[in-house]
Amino acid sequence: MTDPVGKLPSELDQLPDRDPEETAEWAASLDAVTKAAGPHRAAYLMRRSLQHAEGAGLALPKLLETDYVNSIPTAAEPAFDGDLEMESRITAWNRWNAAAMVTRGSRFGVGGHIATFASAAWLYETGFNHFFRGKEGDGSGDQLYIQGHASPGIYARAFLDGRLSEQQLDNFRQEAGGDGLPSYPHPRRLPWLWEFPTVSMGLGPLSAIYQARFNRYLANRNIKDTSNSHVWAFLGDGEMDEPESTAALALAARERLDNLTFVINCNLQRLDGPVRANFRVVQELEGAFRGAGWNVIKTLWGSAWDELFQLDTTGALVRRLREVPDAQFQTYATRDVAYIREHFFGAEPALAELAKLLTDAKIAECFYSSRGGHEARKVYAAYKAAVEHKGAPTVILAQTVKGYTLGKGFESKNANHQMKKLTIDEFKGMRELLGLPIPDSAFADGLVPYGHPGADSPEVRYLQERRAALGGPAPARRVHAVALPEPEERAFKALYKGSGKQEMATTMAFVRLVKDLMRDKETGRRWVPIVPDEARTFGMESLFPSAGIYSPLGQTYEPVDRDQLMYYKEAKDGQILNEGITEAGAMADFIAASTSYATHGETMIPFYIFYSMFGWQRTGDQMWQLADQLGKGFIVGATAGRTTLTGEGLQHADGQSHLIAATNPASLNYDPAFAYEIAVIVKDGLRRMYGPEAENVFYYLTVYNEPKPQPAMPEGVEDGIVKGLYRFKEGTPATADAPRIQLLASGTAIHWALEAQELLAADWGVTADVWSATSWGELRREALECDEALLRGEQRVPYVTQALEGAPGPVLAVSDWMRQVPDQISQWVEQDWTSLGTDGFGLSDTRDAARRHFGVDPQSITVAALAQLARRGEVSASAVKDARERYGL
Repeated sequence: MTDPVGKLPSELDQLPDRDPEETAEWAASLDAVTKAAGPHRAAYLMRRSLQHAEGAGLALPKLLETDYVNSIPTAAEPAFDGDLEMESRITAWNRWNAAAMVTRGSRFGVGGHIATFASAAWLYETGFNHFFRGKEGDGSGDQLYIQGHASPGIYARAFLDGRLSEQQLDNFRQEAGGDGLPSYPHPRRLPWLWEFPTVSMGLGPLSAIYQARFNRYLANRNIKDTSNSHVWAFLGDGEMDEPESTAALALAARERLDNLTFVINCNLQRLDGPVRANFRVVQELEGAFRGAGWNVIKTLWGSAWDELFQLDTTGALVRRLREVPDAQFQTYATRDVAYIREHFFGAEPALAELAKLLTDAKIAECFYSSRGGHEARKVYAAYKAAVEHKGAPTVILAQTVKGYTLGKGFESKNANHQMKKLTIDEFKGMRELLGLPIPDSAFADGLVPYGHPGADSPEVRYLQERRAALGGPAPARRVHAVALPEPEERAFKALYKGSGKQEMATTMAFVRLVKDLMRDKETGRRWVPIVPDEARTFGMESLFPSAGIYSPLGQTYEPVDRDQLMYYKEAKDGQILNEGITEAGAMADFIAASTSYATHGETMIPFYIFYSMFGWQRTGDQMWQLADQLGKGFIVGATAGRTTLTGEGLQHADGQSHLIAATNPASLNYDPAFAYEIAVIVKDGLRRMYGPEAENVFYYLTVYNEPKPQPAMPEGVEDGIVKGLYRFKEGTPATADAPRIQLLASGTAIHWALEAQELLAADWGVTADVWSATSWGELRREALECDEALLRGEQRVPYVTQALEGAPGPVLAVSDWMRQVPDQISQWVEQDWTSLGTDGFGLSDTRDAARRHFGVDPQSITVAALAQLARRGEVSASAVKDARERYGL
């Protein structure tokens, strides 16, 4: 055979053809079919052949895109396990109350979203009635990631179920009084209902994947049987444009997470208009998910389309559906039947002939409302197929009409995301469409009423019976907190003693501490080490052979370093989550582990260690998600500081993460200088997060890669370490009237301050006291609490003010961070204040050169201290000039 001119070579050209004559016969047969029956018939036969081959177990590449039809034919749909009429009435009440709640709230200008739940109602209701397991049955129940904009519908269902009152519905988006409902799924604001915050676009799907994987992690490590837990993530087709939405699809397929189902509401609209105006988002998503290895179920067309497909003997209808872009299909839903006959069916003669067999009513039904996502039977079939599928995660692409049942003023309109209310007449039209027994008199006060069939009505009894059979209400968050015992003191004492003459970076000190804590008999197995690929950078390779790297497959190969002491060991029950180069994925791991105390009733202690520059800056949105979800654990920014990580340059030089971290109310931020400070902070963190009076906070620690001798812990400093400030080394005055200054330093900067202390004393006769500021943020937090107490008439003096009370001379603060980091506490310091920091872009150079560049090296601190004292008249101005010259500044 000769290839056609211009054909690119393929991988098949590299394989020997054992029977060229047979190959030629197959090609000739395909050519003959194309010539005799047309290219469409030839393509159909090819697809059926591939489908048959796949079913026979032949190793062939899968098609990435199938026809624009339902994956499950009507004839193959299972029997519906429920009372469809009853469920229709329940859904009608929920549709009504969701729209009423948002409309009533619009009086106060608080907004809300109506159209999303209107389109997705059956996607949720079918799940609640038949599939979503609650937390009162066996195991942990299912994990539900509800699309944020659909929250009114979830509240409406909770109202029908008796879990919410009319007053609470009326306080939607009005939380300040304490009895309101948050706009979206916010566990911190409504912790008995919501489990997972999802409205920050893209983070829901990413977190759902890692939650499903963490469920398997718990099971494989024999901590919790999660076999009955299924993760459901409800998403919008527009949301899938976020990179986080598809970032971990390959992970889910690679680890065969058949405990995970994505339900994508494909109403073809995003916030401002069509999702893929000139293309087809459903087909695009199918290709992306199939290519990643997912099982794909398309639920596109309602039962009204069955007649059309039966009449499509030529395949013209399927071909036309495959080529119409999303924006045009959206237009069909808003135009009259004549327009559809002309622009859809008029595309080719075969379609025009088919249209002659259809009434205007049938065409209107198909194009205006009949979508797979609007029919319980279609959704039920898809969900049942999803939970029964084994070996891969499933995505359900369900087509709907955005704003469905809200009337022509809403349905498929580009602006419906921004439309916050219906008129009374529109509600009356909706009432007739839904068949609800709401009299005109209920509108007498000009407000749309809430509707409820009664606490003992058949609808409510049916709803509650279905939920009881599935394990109780959902969504629901349950916390059965069990305090963890304190670890043995031995692990902490090792750091209290210091390192003597041996140099040790604080990064290594932290890793050494956690390694010892992981050996604790009571709590060691509950530690979850998380690292995005650079464990060796942080000195964690010693954990590989002892703790093992988690893999659901174990280790199917012989590692290249098997003969070494610290070889790369993967295990099915491995403890370490080594994620590869994905800070977002590692952070999603952390969120799942840190909230396991609520999700599964199993308290885990995650620590996530990363390049500090790639934490808060890169994944700060997830840190807020963590805070919202009430997560606990230790986030560790390693290789911290603007000048400490030598040679890496601008994009690796972190001087701002503590400033960003300070914006998060749940984050307790520490910048320890010494190994013993780390031990004290971690010990106190375990008490605060996992003790009898556990708090919903997490810790951010920054540690450095600069080796230094680690001193032993002085007596009586533990309280100061935890609160954020203590005097580490008091200066010795050369004379009784020697000028004096207070040097406050955090992290590695304390070593510069100590050297400056010596220079000031030896060269200038100035006495300096050096303070270790372990947490600028905690000092500020406590001071703010004191300020708030003043408004209530309570007199409280901030700790930082008390600690520095009477300390002679001015205060000079220095760190390896921007000056704004220590400046957080300046207003509560009574002494004259100034600070030094590493403001600006980082650069590649030696540590000494970088510190001289930013003016934070010991000599620069010395000159700054002299300048501060000169302004007070305590040293001569000439001393400042002389110091600059002496130190080459």
